[in-house]
Amino acid sequence: MQKILITFLLLMSTLLSADELYNAYQKEFTFLKAQKSELQKRAAKEKAFQTKELAKAKAKVQRLQNRLVELSQTNQNIQKQIEKSGVMLDDKKSNKEISASVLIQAASLLGDYKIHVDDSKNADIIAVMQQAFEDASQLYKKLSSRQVVDGKFYLIDGTTAEGKIVKIGNIAAYGISKNVAGTLAPAGNGEYKIWNKDTTADAQAMLAGKKTKELKIFIYENLDKDVEYTKEKTLQDTLDGGGTIGYIILALGALGLLLILLRVILLTLAGSNVKKITDIVIKKVESGKANEALDAVKGFKGATARVIKATLRNIDRDRDHIEDIVTENILNESSNIDRFGNFVLVLAAVAPLLGLLGTVTGMIATFDIITTHGTGDPKLLSGGISEALVTTMLGLIVAIPLLLLGNLLSGWAQSIKDSMEQSALHIVNLFEINKA
Repeated sequence: MQKILITFLLLMSTLLSADELYNAYQKEFTFLKAQKSELQKRAAKEKAFQTKELAKAKAKVQRLQNRLVELSQTNQNIQKQIEKSGVMLDDKKSNKEISASVLIQAASLLGDYKIHVDDSKNADIIAVMQQAFEDASQLYKKLSSRQVVDGKFYLIDGTTAEGKIVKIGNIAAYGISKNVAGTLAPAGNGEYKIWNKDTTADAQAMLAGKKTKELKIFIYENLDKDVEYTKEKTLQDTLDGGGTIGYIILALGALGLLLILLRVILLTLAGSNVKKITDIVIKKVESGKANEALDAVKGFKGATARVIKATLRNIDRDRDHIEDIVTENILNESSNIDRFGNFVLVLAAVAPLLGLLGTVTGMIATFDIITTHGTGDPKLLSGGISEALVTTMLGLIVAIPLLLLGNLLSGWAQSIKDSMEQSALHIVNLFEINKA
């Protein structure tokens, strides 16, 4: 019974403890639920605040990015302006240097005409250049106009003449004195000399200010250097330019022409009376008087006459023997007909080779002069170059006609030999026909 009571008491106490525990749990749950609700509210509030702050931050970042783009563009524009300013500064420096150089050149050029140009460093470049252009313009007008001044000039014989000098700008002049008038040329050291061409009418017209259809004028660059008189080149000057080889070529050419003349005479004699002799013999043979044909042509001379006479003397022999006699006589006459022919052709071949030899020797002489004196004076080189060109020209002048005439005469000689053979064989054929 006591155990039951104790058990009951323990059970009751346990139940009482469970109720207290439950109540405590309910209180704690209610408190935690309230805390959860509070925390959710605070979280929602904090989330809204963070969202608002994040939007503000994004907007600020966007504004900063836009500002950065603006600043970058501004920086690029500033860099371009700096580069442009640098180029303009370089141009100004370059223009200043160019202007200074122009002033120095203007001072040098205009100084020759007693026009002062201030080219010092402290000078106002723009003002000085304006003044220089004005002075140059006035000088240009003066130099490009016709001026008549008193002066003196040298004559061809070296004497001095005084009179009027008509200046055509700064490039030409005419001199008129009591006895002489004509174009003036530089004599050196700023002086004039009369030119060795007759231009009296032009000088008088320029002095009177008259216009002419044609104007003979000598244009010069300056009066500092003496200009040599022009000399018309003659045939003798050209031949002298060829030197010794040139005269050798001419001698060969003269010899070739002489041989051609002799050859023409020989061929004329050899081919003379061919048709006449042939006609006489043919008439005799056709009429049966072949024995009288030889007497009929005894008075004729020349290669053709000799061949036909030899043919008539042996006309009674057999055909082969007669043909051999005709051929033999033609060969005998060929030496006389072909005389000088090959030699003329040899001269025609040698002449251009001599011209080439003269070209080589002339160039050697030119290079020797260049080695000794340099190339400063072209006149020193003219002798060798003249020899080189003139000998070639003479060689071709001699070779071309000799070659042409030589071949023509060779053809003429061959035609004479052919006509002799044809005439002789024709006579033999007629004799055999009449004999049969």
